Amino acid sequence: MAPLRFCRNINFLWASTESKIHRAFNRSITTSTVSSKKYEEAPPKNPAERSIFALKKGLQRLKKRLDDPNNEYPELTKAEKFRSFPTATDVLVIGAGAMGSSVAYWLKEEAGDALDVLVIDKDFSYAKASTVLSVGGVRQQFSLPENIKMSLFGAEFLQNIEHYLSIPNEFTPNIQFQPDGYLFLATEKSAHILEQNSKLQWELGAKNELLTPAKLKKKFPWINTEGICLGCHGLRNEGWFDPWTLLQAFKSKAMYYGAKFYEGEVIHFQFDEQVIAECHHTGERHPALEKAYIKIGPDEIKEVQFAICVICAGPESGRLAKLAGVGSGAGVRSIELPIVPRKRYVFTYRCPDGPSLNCPLTVDPSGVYFRREGFGNLYLAGLSPEPHEEPNPENLEVDYEWFDEKIWPQIAKRAPCFENIKLLNAWAGYYETNLFDENGFVGLAPSHSNLYIAAGFSGHGIQQSPAVGRAIMELIMYHKFIKIDLERLSPERILLNKPIYESNIV
Repeated sequence: MAPLRFCRNINFLWASTESKIHRAFNRSITTSTVSSKKYEEAPPKNPAERSIFALKKGLQRLKKRLDDPNNEYPELTKAEKFRSFPTATDVLVIGAGAMGSSVAYWLKEEAGDALDVLVIDKDFSYAKASTVLSVGGVRQQFSLPENIKMSLFGAEFLQNIEHYLSIPNEFTPNIQFQPDGYLFLATEKSAHILEQNSKLQWELGAKNELLTPAKLKKKFPWINTEGICLGCHGLRNEGWFDPWTLLQAFKSKAMYYGAKFYEGEVIHFQFDEQVIAECHHTGERHPALEKAYIKIGPDEIKEVQFAICVICAGPESGRLAKLAGVGSGAGVRSIELPIVPRKRYVFTYRCPDGPSLNCPLTVDPSGVYFRREGFGNLYLAGLSPEPHEEPNPENLEVDYEWFDEKIWPQIAKRAPCFENIKLLNAWAGYYETNLFDENGFVGLAPSHSNLYIAAGFSGHGIQQSPAVGRAIMELIMYHKFIKIDLERLSPERILLNKPIYESNIV
């Protein structure tokens, strides 16, 4: 497969001069080499059909394992081993979490063998990855149409995951989706916002119910409604799932389609001085990215030439963008990508007299959230700190006083049964916090002609990874958003100083 045979003709933010890369694009990607099915949505299946399908696939997996006594059959953890590190690719994806793996999956699902996709991540153990350290929630209770639409598709994707991410005769992922909903609580001061959001969510296809204190008490007898004026409970397509399984399913299906995953750390970029593009907003002219230098061992560095680069490295995205010249140059390239890591704690505890199964993910006006975890009177809780309380993000050590002083008093107030609990465990993970407006960036970097960003989702990236991966694919393949219009989430809003704020950040 010839390298660098794919690159879109830039027409989003930049007017680019014709180049060897653009000519290669015209030769390699034609209407005959790209699927015309336009990634149709999964057909609905009733629970009985899904159960039969899963059972059939499970029996197939069991038979293959019995026929493979040496345990050489790769299931979810298919090894990322190739004979040689590639020297060139069409699309370089940096970050192999849910977002990067989703981008790789959608690109290969749509373009097939017409497109080379290489995914790089510095740690395939995912020990510090935001994806696997999240609580795996999905909800439509947002205030922005884009977030609602992305999460609606995310819910549909998760509930039909066997249609999207199963590998024929190998495995069908089970993400253990728990459709128990979210419950947002509001005081008299913020009740009108909850009402406005609920109306918008209904208009866009989400299903929820507004509950007065009396109705809250009837539906959730364990709740203390003191200080609560209104609640909003998601009735459909909300709940939580296993993030690890989603990640491995995305990754495995992308590899099945031919995407290549390698462990390594991007340490430097090189520009192509022969490919110059002009920024529509400023008139500045800058060269395109051409190569990435990747450290794959203590003393080994590989060069990879590419046509397009996508940064979706979670909390590391801001730093990597700076390596690529975003925020480290002059003019428009002096504007940084404002994504930084923010440490968040999650605590698990046991409560013998807790709400049991009747416990959605509940978001208190104080910002504290809690939900059940499994089926054995286990629960988890968390709270994002105020700006002046931000913990040191240099490590993932847990501050247990945060639970004792900030979380426990609030959960015990809202659910008196939580006065009698036993703290069991805790972990810390990173939010990829967008300091500009706490919403994700999806699109072409305003300072570059071939650098895309899919990062900065400030805690709700995992549930939106199916929609964002698809959106990046649309931009690369078709030069525009097709399924969901995400123009307002473009990184150019930094340049134009047009933040869009989400009121329902947890």
